[in-house]
Amino acid sequence: MGSIGLLFSGGALFLNSLMLLGKAEEKSVAFFNILVGLLQVITPIYLIITSDGSNWSMFNNGAVFLFGFTYLYLGVTILKGFDSSGLGWYSLWVAMMAVVYALVFYVQEGDVVSALTWVLWAFLWFLFFLSSALKKPYEAFIGRVAFVQSWVTLTLPSLFMLLDLWQNPKLQEIWTYVCIGSMVYFVVEALWFAKSIKKEKLVEELA
Repeated sequence: MGSIGLLFSGGALFLNSLMLLGKAEEKSVAFFNILVGLLQVITPIYLIITSDGSNWSMFNNGAVFLFGFTYLYLGVTILKGFDSSGLGWYSLWVAMMAVVYALVFYVQEGDVVSALTWVLWAFLWFLFFLSSALKKPYEAFIGRVAFVQSWVTLTLPSLFMLLDLWQNPKLQEIWTYVCIGSMVYFVVEALWFAKSIKKEKLVEELA
């Protein structure tokens, strides 16, 4: 995915995180999702047409569609008031595709940062599946995960790319630890969130 695409994906995910946390109105966020979704569906079509047609080019450009259709699907679902189960099951499929991308980047390219980034995205899409398809009340937790990922996996990397700093070995090393640190934070948050849900259920039973 190009640096501009990553940047606006970061903006969309940032707004989505605020929506999940109850800080932004759904329909206004949905409109931006549609704009970014269109950008990330039209752009890879052009890139595929003008590419060398190699499998690797198709593989890289295909990744952009995963984001583009997610944002479009989410935006339309909110604006039209559709049930979110379809979006949720699509998110599960994308989560599985993200695992494949993570494995390819690690095994074939030896790109640890990209592999970790795809693992983080796979986790986030899986959370969307739990919330949208299985109707799990995890919005607050997902909102925090999405907020962190909007910066760690999208916005900041895209800015480093635009500044021609992203391939710097030292920055790549730092970002490896940033990704791992984010994973540790998500585990701690998940444990805290599970504990709070258990406590709420206990209070309800005693009431």
